[in-house]
Formats: sequence, C-alpha cells, structure tokens
Amino acid sequence: MYKIYSRPRIKLPKAIGNRGDKGKRFSKKVATIIIILIIAFSTMKYVLDAVNPIFDTLCESRAKSIATTVSNEQAIAVMKDYTYDDLFTVEKDANDNITMIKSNVTNMNEITSKIATNIQNELDSKGREDIQIALRKFYRVEVIIR
Repeated sequence: MYKIYSRPRIKLPKAIGNRGDKGKRFSKKVATIIIILIIAFSTMKYVLDAVNPIFDTLCESRAKSIATTVSNEQAIAVMKDYTYDDLFTVEKDANDNITMIKSNVTNMNEITSKIATNIQNELDSKGREDIQIALRKFYRVEVIIR
C-alpha cells in the first residue's frame, strides 16, 4: 500500500453529519428550531421597542398626576390649622392706613416643612400603581385590553 492511503482521516461528529438519513433529519430539526427561536426573539424585541415609548409616557404622566394630587391634598390638610393672621402681621397707623406687612417666617417655614414631610410620607405609603396600555394606542382601534 502506498503512503497516501494510510494518512489519518478527518472524523466528524455524528451530530454534524456521517449519520446518513438520520443525521440530515436531525440537522433539519435543529436548524428549524434555531430559525423559530430567532424569529420569536426578533419579534419580541420589535414589539418591546414599539411599546417602550408609550409605556414611558404613560408612567410619567401617571406619576405627575399622583404627585399633584398628593401635594394638593396635603397642602389643604396642613393649611386647615392656620389662618392669614398666622402668616402675616399688618401694621396700621393712626388713620387706619396700612404702613407695613410683616411676614411670620417661622410659621411659614413650619408650614412648608409639614407639607413636604406629609407629601413624602403619603408618596412612600402609596406603593405600586398599575399602568394599563390600551390596544387602541397601537392601532387606533376602539378596543381596550385590560
């Protein structure tokens, strides 16, 4: 025998080939599964990229709404305990003309700190809020998904 025929042969794994008909079917199944997974992940990424700006806008507007509502409620609750005379002192002369309006800074600082702490406590106790995205936002159809 000649030297050329005694060289070592390349041994391929059975999953890649050399299995005959079974190897081809196995390779086709693996390729099909990989293609399906690629399509599924690319579709999911496309949908998430489309939904993200809408979801961010809805969350931002909901957070602003909650903050506005809570701040108004707490300002009203704190201001119930105070009157205008607690905030300002009006000085008049002998003819009942107003000569000076003094502000009571300590009461004003107390009010603002109470309002701020009440707002923070209320926001901390709020917890999670659910945000719903209506299907019509995507397709301009009057169907709502809940």
